[in-house]
Amino acid sequence: MEPKGEKIDHPAGACYNTALPPPLEDEYKEVAWAVPAFDKEANAPRPIEPIWIARPKIGPHQVRFEMLYCGVCHSDPSCGLNEWGGCVYPFVGGHELLGKCIEVGEGVTKVQVGDYVGVGCMVDSCLECEYCKSDEEQYCANGMTMTWNSPKTHGRVLGNPETHTHGGYSGSSVTHEHFVVKIPEGMDIQRAAPILCAGITLWDPIRYHGLVDGPKKVVGVCGLGGLGTMGVKIASALGHKVVAISTSASKESMAKEKGATGFVVTKSEESLKANAGTMDIIFNTISADHDINTYLPLLKTNGIMVMLGGVTKPHTIYQMGLMFQRKTITGSLIGGMKATQEVIDFCHKHNIYPDIKMIKAKDLNEAWKALCEGKGDGVRFVVDIKASLQDESFLPK
Repeated sequence: MEPKGEKIDHPAGACYNTALPPPLEDEYKEVAWAVPAFDKEANAPRPIEPIWIARPKIGPHQVRFEMLYCGVCHSDPSCGLNEWGGCVYPFVGGHELLGKCIEVGEGVTKVQVGDYVGVGCMVDSCLECEYCKSDEEQYCANGMTMTWNSPKTHGRVLGNPETHTHGGYSGSSVTHEHFVVKIPEGMDIQRAAPILCAGITLWDPIRYHGLVDGPKKVVGVCGLGGLGTMGVKIASALGHKVVAISTSASKESMAKEKGATGFVVTKSEESLKANAGTMDIIFNTISADHDINTYLPLLKTNGIMVMLGGVTKPHTIYQMGLMFQRKTITGSLIGGMKATQEVIDFCHKHNIYPDIKMIKAKDLNEAWKALCEGKGDGVRFVVDIKASLQDESFLPK
């Protein structure tokens, strides 16, 4: 069902300008920072600005938490700027939510008031299909409900059923306990939020392909942004030989500081030739258009390339190279709730955190610009929500 509002045709897919209704009786008003609308005259979304949104009041099995920090993922501008199509405005980004529980509904057992909690990329699923019952809610046969820009489908996201979900660029949030993870005591909460996306996006395929408890492998990671550097850190902590792969030789020292023991420069024929056929698996985190045939020769026979970046253009693949060495190209999408708690606990145990840059909400437009221009340099931006709420110059009127 199409959202109610003005439909705007767009090369990537239609987007929608909608008017947010006032809070219902079972909702409360909350501060948020959003892309307010798509500007038809400028043919582009308007910059992020402060707005009021409605959050649902507490209900059974619901957890309400004050937002403390929210990571900024490349997916936020990809959706919010309608690069993927289907954006519903106003768009409140942020699917790396970290906060402190301030209220629990009847029947909640997972957390209690005062606990630090996290919410990642999804806030609901059917919980009845074979995938949900196998702890892979992200592959729900009936469609997961994402933390932002999703219709409220399965009944566990409360409030106005006609509005779409709002992400973590806001003062508080309310989520069903099934989709909440508990942040361990003593974890660095300022740096933990991006693990809820970048961490689980790498952890789940690492787990699925037997790299947590299985024999040690040679693991390649291409793309050394905020996603790829988490892959380097996690695979290294598990004892694998990690080879970082980049178009830029200047990133070698940074990659090795984060745990890589090898480095491949894809613009160097010599480097590619020296490392051909050496890797068991490659985690491809590149989000821009690229030629994967550059990377496939690095795999051994039976090697696997796991696609993790949000590339929308089709790839052209040299099929004979796959056939003669039985290579596999596969994909992976975040992880289920069990795996998300696992990666939080693993990173806490091994002191693994993303490299972050703390910002305020007023800096979000510049942060999005840096991500779109590939200037993140392996750093994840994190919004300090409490500091943002104290900045009266960037609050809704």
